[in-house]
Amino acid sequence: MLEWLDTLPARIQDKCVVKIERLRELGHELRRPEADLLRDGIYELRIGWKGTNHRILYFFHGRTAAVLAHGIIKEREVPPKDIERALARKHLFEEDPQTHTYREE
Repeated sequence: MLEWLDTLPARIQDKCVVKIERLRELGHELRRPEADLLRDGIYELRIGWKGTNHRILYFFHGRTAAVLAHGIIKEREVPPKDIERALARKHLFEEDPQTHTYREE
């Protein structure tokens, strides 16, 4: 997810960070138009800019943490392959959260 974020222009990165902060503040209470459930516990943060739809796919780990799993630029809907990628990352995280947790150096 961080590698994808680094590829975006600075203005969009800033908008993504604002949405991530909103997720941090509101957690499960964040709703449309900012976030939406896709399926199987995978949610999307919705970031739009100049007609382009950026999405950050995430899932919750218990009641205290949201895990950012995948970032995309989408057309009409999030492609099933991207949801599957986020689900695979969710399963990996659930098997070993310590290994799959980002820590700043």
